[in-house]
Amino acid sequence: MTNDAWNLAKGGIRKDVGTHNFTTWIEPLSFSSLEDGTLRLSSPTDFIGKWVMQNFQDVILRHVADVGADAGRLVCGAAIRAVPTPAKTPDETTPRRNVRQENTLDKRFTFDSFIVGKSNELAHAAARRVAAGGSVSFNPLFLHSRVGLGKTHLMQAIAWELQEQHPEKRVMYLSAEQFMYRFVQSLREKNTMDFKHLFRTVDVLLVDDVQFIAGKDSTQEEFFHTFNALVDQGKQVVISADRSPADISDLEERITSRLQQGLVVDLHPADYELRLGVLQHRVDSFAAQHPEFSLADGVLEFLASRITASIRVLEGAVMRLFAYADLVKQEVTLEQAQDVLGDLLRASDRKLTIDEIMKTTCEHYSLRMSDMTSARRSRMVARPRQMAMYLAKKLTPRSYPEIGRKFGGRDHTTVLYAVRKIEELIAAEPQIAEDALLLQRKLEG
Repeated sequence: MTNDAWNLAKGGIRKDVGTHNFTTWIEPLSFSSLEDGTLRLSSPTDFIGKWVMQNFQDVILRHVADVGADAGRLVCGAAIRAVPTPAKTPDETTPRRNVRQENTLDKRFTFDSFIVGKSNELAHAAARRVAAGGSVSFNPLFLHSRVGLGKTHLMQAIAWELQEQHPEKRVMYLSAEQFMYRFVQSLREKNTMDFKHLFRTVDVLLVDDVQFIAGKDSTQEEFFHTFNALVDQGKQVVISADRSPADISDLEERITSRLQQGLVVDLHPADYELRLGVLQHRVDSFAAQHPEFSLADGVLEFLASRITASIRVLEGAVMRLFAYADLVKQEVTLEQAQDVLGDLLRASDRKLTIDEIMKTTCEHYSLRMSDMTSARRSRMVARPRQMAMYLAKKLTPRSYPEIGRKFGGRDHTTVLYAVRKIEELIAAEPQIAEDALLLQRKLEG
C-alpha cells in the first residue's frame, strides 16, 4: 500500500464517518506502512491514535481493503512515523482544525431554528454574542433551566455558528459525562497529558449538563483547572445545567464561585406566544417538505394553550400529529388532535400542588399533615418533610421561598438544604432512592 492508496481510502472513510468525525479524527492521520497485514498510521497524539483504534478501526480496514490493500489489524499512535520529524510546538503546527466531539451536534439545533420569546431572549442574545467570535465581556456564559426549554439547543447553535463563521477557531462541545469519561480513560491509560492538551488548547469550550460532575472529586479537580487555564488565556467557556451554580449540590465551592463570575442566565418556561411560535415553525418546516400536510384552524392555538410543560413536549406533540397525518392522508381536525394527544393533554391538565405532595408524603410515612408545618425536628418527621420539599421543588414550578412558606413559613435556605440533602441520600441510600421514586410515580400517576 502507498500513501496515494491511503488518500484514496480516506475518501470512502469520510462518507462513512461524516465530515465532523473525519476532520477531527481521520484527517490528522498519515500513512506509515503496511506490513504482515498490519496497517500503521501516525497520529498527532497517542490519545487520538487510541481513540481511532477503538472507534474507527473496522471502517478504516474496510476501506483500505476496497483500494486493494490486505490489512487485518490497525496500529495508530504518535510514536509511529514514516520519516523522522522534529517535534513541533503548538504554534508550529499546520492550520488549526475545528475540534468537536463525535456524533454530538444535532443539525436541527441552529440559531435559525431557535424561536425567541420573552422567556429566553437574554439567553439567546448572550449565545449570539459568544457565537460572533469576538471579544466578550462575560466569561463563562452559564445557561440553566429545567429540561426541555432550549439550553442545549443554544449550546449547539453556538458551536454550529462558530464552525461556519470562524473555521479557524478550535471549538469543543461535549456533555459533562463525556468530559468525565475521557478524564477517567486518560487516568486508566496513564495518558493525562494528551487529555490536558486536547481540552486546554481550544478557543471555545462548551460543556452541557455540568451538574453531572457534582460529587465526582477527581473530575471536578480537572474541570476546575481546565476552566481556569482557558479563562486565563482569554478563551471562552460556555456551561449549561439544570439549575443555577449555587443550587447544584456537591459542586465544589471554588467551582461554584468561578461559574458565578460570568453571566448566569435562566431560561424561563415558555409563554403562550413562544409556544405558538415554536409550533408554527415546526409545522411550516414539515409542510415545506410535505405539502399535503394540513392542520385545521385552531389546532395550533389549542395545543399552545394546553401543553405547557416544555418546548420538548410541545415539539413531541406536533411530531405525533405529523405521523398521524401521514397515516390518514387527510387534514387533522381539532377533535382528532385531542384524541391523538389525549395522554399529553391529561398530563397537562393536572396541576400538581404542594398540598398534594405533602399529603401523599404523609400517607407514605404515616404522618399527620400538621407534621409538615410543625417545628418538630426528630428524624422521623424531619426526613419526610425534607423529602416533601425535595419533591415540591422537582415537580412544581414553585420557588424556594414559595415552598418554604407552605412548610410553616420556613426560610428558603431551609428548603435548599432539604433538596440538597435528599439528593445526597438518593445517591447514597437505596431506600431513600426507592421512596423518592415511588412517591414521584404516585404523584405523577
